[in-house]
Amino acid sequence: MQDFVLFDEIVTARGRRFGHATLNSLATLNALSLGMIDRLGPMLSKWAEDPAIVGVVLDSVGDKAFCAGGDLQLLYASMCETPPGQIPQQAARFFEREYRLDYQIHTYPKPILCWGHGIVMGGGIGLLAGASHRVATPQTRLAMPEISLGLYPDVGGSWFLRRSPGKSGLFLALTGASINAADARFVGLVDFVVAHDQKAQVLAAVGEAEWFENADANSAQLSHILMGHSVRGELPESQFRKHYELIDATIGHDSLADIAQRLEALTRHEDPWLSSAAKTFVKGSPTSAALSFALWRRVLHLSMADVLRLEYHVSVACARFGDFAEGIRALIIDKDRAPRWRPASLAEIGEDYIQSFIQPPHPLADLL
Repeated sequence: MQDFVLFDEIVTARGRRFGHATLNSLATLNALSLGMIDRLGPMLSKWAEDPAIVGVVLDSVGDKAFCAGGDLQLLYASMCETPPGQIPQQAARFFEREYRLDYQIHTYPKPILCWGHGIVMGGGIGLLAGASHRVATPQTRLAMPEISLGLYPDVGGSWFLRRSPGKSGLFLALTGASINAADARFVGLVDFVVAHDQKAQVLAAVGEAEWFENADANSAQLSHILMGHSVRGELPESQFRKHYELIDATIGHDSLADIAQRLEALTRHEDPWLSSAAKTFVKGSPTSAALSFALWRRVLHLSMADVLRLEYHVSVACARFGDFAEGIRALIIDKDRAPRWRPASLAEIGEDYIQSFIQPPHPLADLL
């Protein structure tokens, strides 16, 4: 039976060690499964409690993807097997354990170097975003494509996209735009850009360094190592930096209906990256757009833990009666790329409908 997460340790100059966890599912582009989550979480806890472990490296096998997202096949099966109106229990368990792992990484007491090479999408960004030292390579391509899946940017996306400069985070949520390493650094999703062929040298430098008992000192030393191996030449242009003012103006400060009109107009822009992003919004789930917008307005002053608790309710609701199953069917199962969204337009979505995702009805709600 294949081990979908490989564990090792890097012995360093003073005998202290780095834990090394490697996602190991080439066939699925290292998509995050329950088996991976249930292996990673306990090992991270074990390493956190071991005084000889001074940090962790999280990476993946292969050259195509760090992690292409969550296990959509499992989620789809769970939704299809569940009677209408009931909670898909396997999906609910997946979201709970995935979000616990994301929170564990965000709050980890020791440095985590996450090597985000190749495709990094959805649940993969959930792993990357919380690490203390987030690395992209010139070949990295990131996206939160949930608008096309009938979901929304979860795994803490409501929290970290809200903290991107200007309105760039909401643009990403609404359009599922694919971004490069320079974009990711600009919007705050990665900290360093290192050539992929430098990975072995980086890990060797980690092994040769002398580490300390103090986590802050170790964090600083790891930063120096990564800076010393960072790309020196020009990266591909950041589309976000190039179009920052236009993106901010397109998203604006008003209603989602107004934003939708401006995004529709952007489909005719001469820049193919902008027009493609806008076309993805137009074709995407209206419910996903409305949820992303509602959460954007709601989470600004919430803690990471509160955001993940909120996202859990919303994600379970999506699995229960949203467009999520239809989006997976159209994109992954049947691959016809012709989802039938319900409701079919933003005009059909009322505030009560969106609130039913964010604040599910309580059985004692009628008590005064």
